Formats: sequence, structure tokens, C-alpha cells
Amino acid sequence: MKYSKVYITSFGYELPAHIITTAQIEAKLKPFFDTVGFAPGQLEALTGIRERRYWEKDHTLAEHAAVAGQRAIDEAGIHPHDIGALVYCGVCQDGFEPATSCAVAHRLDIGTSAHVYDVKSACLGMVTGMVQVANEIQLGNIKAGLVVSCETARQIVDATIRDINTHKTLDFYKEALATMTGGSGAAAVLLTDGSLGDASIKHHALKGGVVKNAVQHHDLCFWGFEQKGMPTDAKVIMRTRANQVLENGLVLATRTFQALKKEFNLPDDKPDKVIGHQVGAIHHQRFYAALGLDMAKDFSTFPFLGNVGSVSLPITAAIADERGFLQPGDFVAFMGVGSGLNCYVLGVEW
Repeated sequence: MKYSKVYITSFGYELPAHIITTAQIEAKLKPFFDTVGFAPGQLEALTGIRERRYWEKDHTLAEHAAVAGQRAIDEAGIHPHDIGALVYCGVCQDGFEPATSCAVAHRLDIGTSAHVYDVKSACLGMVTGMVQVANEIQLGNIKAGLVVSCETARQIVDATIRDINTHKTLDFYKEALATMTGGSGAAAVLLTDGSLGDASIKHHALKGGVVKNAVQHHDLCFWGFEQKGMPTDAKVIMRTRANQVLENGLVLATRTFQALKKEFNLPDDKPDKVIGHQVGAIHHQRFYAALGLDMAKDFSTFPFLGNVGSVSLPITAAIADERGFLQPGDFVAFMGVGSGLNCYVLGVEW
């Protein structure tokens, strides 16, 4: 896919107030740690995550997604009625129906002719939403679209801690470990055709990208009901065969990245910067090694935010931009692998 008139015009995000350290999580895991002989610090050493954030217990995802969306709208200086599509892309939703995007759109006073819908693609939800909005802008159907998401980890992490302490086995811990990386946050990306907004805004050209899948591995990570389907009486669980996700994800990411290099005829020294989906230290190191990329091109947020699902990549881009890591003229690769498995690599000219 290639675009000639699609731009990232602004970002918005919100971080929860409650900071939860990995040491606090390990303290809750003490019954399991004592049983298997783990010393404190083991979880942080494995993941590279020092802390993550949690929302209040009483909240909705739509309210935080709307805060992030409003910040993106305000930064761009456009009217919400100029937005032709609002897409909510979280792994987490406020319910099965209606679409969470409807509540977000209502809070933001999005116009009555806008497309308003939810997209789900595991941790690649927001990237998928960006591609869908970009396609509409490139076709000339809309001038602007807002992609939003909000993720929450408190409930699933706390539930998994209880399960780990109940089972007290290393085999179970391995399947539950990835859940311990979860964090919370909200993000928004405003895409336009470059004709809207404050004249002082620096629009970042979305040049296009490549998508590949390896859906034969769809069963490696699962977050849902303990029983299959839509049972009437079952608890919610998350289980991940993390090593298999990583190994198969590396193969898929390498194939997708090489396709992007070919599609855009990129020289060996490109991309200049990389914003990746944030999972943890080992995952990050292995990906850069497999792709032959210098880790100096990377900006990481996982040490202080953890894995924020669909929010991880865009919130990392927003913070990297705020801190001056992304410079005008940089060719930036947005890259991630999501459960399923799906992989996107997008190219953005900063």
C-alpha cells in the first residue's frame, strides 16, 4: 500500500495516575515465589519492566479514549465536525455492544455524517485503524479521521496473579508470564489529507506500508472466556505461549520488514528511526537482532509503561516526538506483530 496525500497531523494520549511497580506485583506473587524458590527481582529481570499504570477501578474506556482524542483534535486545531471517521481500536471494550466508538464520538461531538465503528486486531488494532482511515483519505472519501484506543490491565493481571498463586507450578507461570507485562493507557492519532488544521502544524507524511500474516499461529495467545465460545458461566483468562509467539513473530516480522524495504526501495541505512510495539526487553532485543537494525534507532517506553496493547505503538511515537527523538526528514518505521499472528510495517516521513 502506498499513499500520496495522507498525513499524521497530531497525537493525543492519557496516562493513568496509579503507578504499579514490578516489585509490587512480585510481592503479590510471594506464595508462588516461595514455593519455587524465586528471589525478588526475577520478574523485572525477565521483562525489563520497572512499572506500569492502572486506571481507577470505576471508569470507562470511552472516557479516557475521548480525552486522548480531544488532545489530538486540540493540537491540530480542527473542528470535530471535520472528522469523517472515528475508529476505536482497543483489545479492551466497554461491552459487546454498542461499539465503544459511539460513546467516544458522542463525547467529542463528532458530526452525524462520520463513519463511527470499532476495529479489533489484538495489539495491532490502532495500526489497523490507521490503515483503514488512510485508505479512505487516499480515496478522497474523507479529509480527516481519528483513531483512538484505551487499554486496561488491572483486572486481568490481578486475576492471573490469583491463578499463579493457586497453581504454583513453573509450567503454568510460563503461560501466564506475558500477562504480567500488561499496562494501561489511552492514545489517539489524527490522520488528515494535510488541508486541515493550524497552519503551524508539521504534518508527517504516511507513505504507506506492508502487511503480512501467519494466521496458522492464531492459537498461541488467548484472552477471553475460560471455556470456548460465549459460555454463560466462565471466568476471563489470558494465556500465552510466549516463546512460540516470539519465535514465529520474528519470522513474520523479518518477512514483512524485507517486503517494506523492497516496496519503498530503502537503502541499507534506512529507516532512520523505529517505533515498535512494546512488549519487553527480550522481545525488543531479539527483534532488532533479527532485523539487523541498530538499537540506537529505537525509542522504548516498556520500562515505565509495560505492554499497553494496541496503545503501545502510537503512545510511544507520541512520547518520542515530544522528546525530540523523531526529527524532521527522518524515515520512521512503525512496526508491530500482534496475536493472530499479524504484522504491519508502516513508513512515515517525519
